Amino acid sequence: MTTIPAATTHSDPLPTERDPRWAAVIARDPAADGRFYYSVSTTGVYCRPSCAARLARPEHVRFHDTAADAERAGFRACKRCGRAAAAPAPRRTPETLRFAVAPSSLGAVIVAESAAGVTAVLLGDTAAALRDDLAARFPGALLVEGDEAMQARANRVAAFVGAPAGGLDLPLDARGTPFQRRVWEALRAIPAGSTATYTELAERIGAPTAVRAVAAACAANPLAVVVPCHRVVRQDGGLSGYRWGVERKRALLGLEGAR
Repeated sequence: MTTIPAATTHSDPLPTERDPRWAAVIARDPAADGRFYYSVSTTGVYCRPSCAARLARPEHVRFHDTAADAERAGFRACKRCGRAAAAPAPRRTPETLRFAVAPSSLGAVIVAESAAGVTAVLLGDTAAALRDDLAARFPGALLVEGDEAMQARANRVAAFVGAPAGGLDLPLDARGTPFQRRVWEALRAIPAGSTATYTELAERIGAPTAVRAVAAACAANPLAVVVPCHRVVRQDGGLSGYRWGVERKRALLGLEGAR
């Protein structure tokens, strides 16, 4: 189980934790190697996403498009990664993800699916921004615009976004670390119209001291509304940061009549 050390007691995710690349670092995803690098200010080194070194605190992490960018910023290659950190990622056959974009009451929705099921539901203002977000979340994948059947599924998901209290019976392919998947399953157990705090969620999964890690898992959720991270609030009941905007979170809770 991967947990993120808590720097403070505040449960709002940091900017690094809201960046989709952070999920790849937590998962040590080899498919992300060569797509970006991350540096750690406390050690002065930069690594590939799959580096097996101990996970750094998110507030100490910066992302770089290339190894050269990291070196220009004053960082050196991690000894654990060795030369591999600066070397191109090995070639592999990319996975194909089909996607479609549909309008919803909360803006545009992009839905992507693998051979196993729906792997991403992302909210945004424009189709172009959503495609960029999808590419950042799945850096090793080949993104292909779907057919009419895929568009019909995207329309169905978009309708669900506008009526989140209803059900959505679609196969899911939620990808994350074992810890993230535990959090996501706990999120799906929160009934529509109800909310839970990050602390309560941490207790429900049997990790009461991992409140910040729970918040980071919520921020890394790739299945907006389907995995209802919008139902998690701060200890004082206030709305905390939401990957797709606090106003969307407020609207979703309003649609559900949350108490």
